[in-house]
Amino acid sequence: MKVVPALAVLSVTVMVVMIFQAVRQELNLRSLKTSMVQSSAEVKRKEEAIVEMKIKIQTLKSDLTPLNTKRDELSKKKEETLKGVADAGKNAETCNTEKAEAEKKKTEVAESITKLKADHEEAKKKAQEDIQTLKQQILNRDKAICAFVDQTKEEGRTLCGISEGTN
Repeated sequence: MKVVPALAVLSVTVMVVMIFQAVRQELNLRSLKTSMVQSSAEVKRKEEAIVEMKIKIQTLKSDLTPLNTKRDELSKKKEETLKGVADAGKNAETCNTEKAEAEKKKTEVAESITKLKADHEEAKKKAQEDIQTLKQQILNRDKAICAFVDQTKEEGRTLCGISEGTN
């Protein structure tokens, strides 16, 4: 009979151990279920966040497309402007060169005009002197001729400028 109580104690012990194992497994199972629910909730939240980020990325991409287009247009305008500035610089150089040539020609023409005026004045003075010399020669000849003119005739007196009363 000692076997029966030993078996009963052994069976109760095995049962207690089994109940303890079952309770422990049940608690583990519940904690795993809770953990799984929390994980799935977290996964859902992360998926929603990913979807929101994808939407934001799509929005940013759609906002970025016109900006890229505008940037390209501005780049083209910048290139055209730089090209225009370079052309303007070349035109300015050409204009300055032409201006320098025109100034040089202007100076040469001014010098030529000044020289021509000086030559003209010199020629005018010389012509005046020649005229005076010729007038003097004419007067001298007239006086010489008047000495030979017959003063009794009126024509001779008029040419020589002699009045009638000076005989």
